[in-house]
Amino acid sequence: MVSLFVLLASFIILRGVGLLGVERLSSWRGAGRGALVIMFLFTGTSHFTSMKYDFAAMIPDPLPNDLWVIYLTGVFEIAGAIGLLIPQTRKLAGICLILLLVAMFSANVNAALNEIPLGGQDPTPLWLRTPTQLLYIGMVWWTSVKAPAKEDGRRRDREPVLEQEQTPPRQSTP
Repeated sequence: MVSLFVLLASFIILRGVGLLGVERLSSWRGAGRGALVIMFLFTGTSHFTSMKYDFAAMIPDPLPNDLWVIYLTGVFEIAGAIGLLIPQTRKLAGICLILLLVAMFSANVNAALNEIPLGGQDPTPLWLRTPTQLLYIGMVWWTSVKAPAKEDGRRRDREPVLEQEQTPPRQSTP
């Protein structure tokens, strides 16, 4: 559940930074997106540490529990985190991360049902892991896939566009 702590702590800190004037983090959505980036970078890089063996043990049959699967999912998490930062790729990255979270949930279910430890700790019970996974999926959807709410025909997450003043046409003098 370290990933949940990383997400929540990052969210609070980034929102605080937004309140101090960093425009990109001045909305809940922007801070949430930043927190997800931090969390996915954290979890993605963990696939390349000694924890990779624990992750491989969590993969349910009939899927291969080879390390290449762990490396690939780590690369997907890191790529997804980077994709969330780029407005042009944000929605696609969000959709891909949601699909990845859904696919990887089977490993968490397998670990819980078969009592496969992670980092020497007991697996997270499903009654806690399931809502946590739904939180991750919901936050990715909210910060990257869902269209921002509109207000007066303009997107809320953008600064209002100042309308140009209309100047009366010049009258030509004879």
